[in-house]
Amino acid sequence: MARQPDATGKNVAKSRAKSATTGKPRASRTAAAQDAEPAVVTSEAKTASLAKPKAARSRPAAKPKASATPDDNAKPKVARKPKAAAPSAPEAGSAPKPAGPDAANPARASDSPPPARKLAENIERIETLGHRLMSALADRSLPNPGVEGPGPDLYLTAANAFLKTLSEHPAKMIETQVSFWGQTLSNYARAQQALATGHLVAPPDDGPSDKRFANPLWQNHPYFNLIKRQYLTNARALKEASDSLELPDDVARRRVDWMTAQIIDMMAPTNFLATNPDALEKAVQTEGESLVKGLENLVRDVESHGGEMIVSLADRRAFTVGENIGTAPGTVVYRAPLFEVIQYAPSTPKAHVLPLLIFPPWINKFYILDLKPQNSLIRWLVDQGHTLFVVSWKNPDAAMSDTGMEDYVEAYLDAMDQVLAQTGQSRLNTVGYCIAGTTLSLVLALLKQRGDKRVNSATLFTTLTDFSDQGEFTSFLQDDFVGGIDAEVQRHGLLRAQLMSRTMSFLRANDLVWGPAIRSYMLGETPPAFDLLFWNGDSTNLPGRMAMQYLRGLCQKNAFATDGFEVLGHRLHLSDVTVPLCAVACEADHIAPWKDCWRGMAQMGSKDKTFILSQSGHVAGIVNPPTRQKYGHYLSDHGFAEGHQEWRDAAAFQSSSWWPTWGAWLAERAGPMVDARDPGDGLEPAPGRYVHERAG
Repeated sequence: MARQPDATGKNVAKSRAKSATTGKPRASRTAAAQDAEPAVVTSEAKTASLAKPKAARSRPAAKPKASATPDDNAKPKVARKPKAAAPSAPEAGSAPKPAGPDAANPARASDSPPPARKLAENIERIETLGHRLMSALADRSLPNPGVEGPGPDLYLTAANAFLKTLSEHPAKMIETQVSFWGQTLSNYARAQQALATGHLVAPPDDGPSDKRFANPLWQNHPYFNLIKRQYLTNARALKEASDSLELPDDVARRRVDWMTAQIIDMMAPTNFLATNPDALEKAVQTEGESLVKGLENLVRDVESHGGEMIVSLADRRAFTVGENIGTAPGTVVYRAPLFEVIQYAPSTPKAHVLPLLIFPPWINKFYILDLKPQNSLIRWLVDQGHTLFVVSWKNPDAAMSDTGMEDYVEAYLDAMDQVLAQTGQSRLNTVGYCIAGTTLSLVLALLKQRGDKRVNSATLFTTLTDFSDQGEFTSFLQDDFVGGIDAEVQRHGLLRAQLMSRTMSFLRANDLVWGPAIRSYMLGETPPAFDLLFWNGDSTNLPGRMAMQYLRGLCQKNAFATDGFEVLGHRLHLSDVTVPLCAVACEADHIAPWKDCWRGMAQMGSKDKTFILSQSGHVAGIVNPPTRQKYGHYLSDHGFAEGHQEWRDAAAFQSSSWWPTWGAWLAERAGPMVDARDPGDGLEPAPGRYVHERAG
């Protein structure tokens, strides 16, 4: 507590004499300290007082004693509490005395609140970041309701189903409500008892393990345990209410279930600062620095995504394509407005006579197949003695808005021509990954109708060609959302990368939206230096015309598997694909479910078909090198005459990577060994120019 300064040095001397008379030590201050000390209680003094141990704060202040020798010239002194926590200057010639408990305990002193200067710096940083955030949000383009959420038809369908259930099964609705409120009251009663007794014995938790609630406070703290239990109660009630609705069809059921799951995930207590113990603990430990860093991360993400709040999944400063990622040696041997062709340098003296050409998806960059040397499929194929070519797609801008599916089909044919000319061969083997595999299937059907036999074999990675079951994309492939995308295309000429990334992320919201947002914005952590997540964030735009042809014609109408999909004057069907085929699907793939990949391949006209089912998901199941020994695969001789489950039941499991299995299949169709081909200088070294273009 600050005190009034003495008017003269005489008062100081009398004060010291008084201390000597009473036999009690009195802390003295220099004249400079007296002059600097304010006459009012400062915020620092208040903070220091609050920082005292509880026992010290509760000790009553000593009553002022009358002076034994009054001084008529002295100003009246103000009664004050002893300054136990504030160090005082020692008298000349005397040893320093402890100023209080904190002085005797350096560890306790280090726990004191941050100084005012640090607080002022943080406030200034927050103010600056706030202005930047508002400026960045102002750059966001006008919102498009068609892609922000489901259309009115879904809400109307859900409301009608609710009223129908209420009128036909009122007892069931009442029973659900009674059960919900009963559980809620039980949660609050348990928490009240724990708070009253100061002791919580966590009740048994029979739910599935959830990494969001790993902090022990969710179990042993009354407040957080109540929040968790009530959230789980609410989630269960929402799920039961959704399940009880009598909806008109399976599409409505999937959409309502998806929307319910999004609401449940969004309202998790871990998504809010006041109910996230990890974030609160980190804020206390760092004296608020974690929250300031979190705001910096938020501003960075909003600025880098044109006003959209899309959380960064990886540290973009950790990788540079061509330097520490995508480094397989090769040469760009051809460049067109839509793509580049890269030929990779051989690593063996001999190579198979037939070249191999890979078409990666143009939704992302090709270096998913060359993240680092240890898991590079590109390097592995070169080591197996293949003359390997890979297409690198251009990242479209608004000038390419009229580029359609037929332009991509012609690009496939052009790339094949260049590879055949480069190697002097008349035939080649091909690979298509994801949407590039769908387009490769269209090209194979077109070549069949034209009588062109340039493709010796084709391999499809996680490729959908029959969209009769839209799976987890059902909510995004209805007219309201596709109509919203159409409006986006009309406005921008593109299906922008940000919208694509956001849509794909919400298929796994806890892992790709809420979890990263918590770590980045609440905990103030730098995104991880993870190559796979770095690639995932390096997405591309899609030309508007091509995007709508794909969504309307292939996905919604399922034309390729039914009436036929028209390209370059030909109506193409799955049955037109007759070259030897190998398809690789992934057991846990939520983008291209393996049963749907299997169903499309079963309808193709080829008599030589091999299906490989890898463990794991859309990317990890493909990028699965033999050295890792992490995911196995399934093979079956059951054929395609029956359904996918019969094939799976008859399959044999192999604990190793599928790469060697496919490698043996490919080698049988790649021809004899010849001298390896050197790509020469070409246009420029790999990874080329187009891979560095980022979506604006």
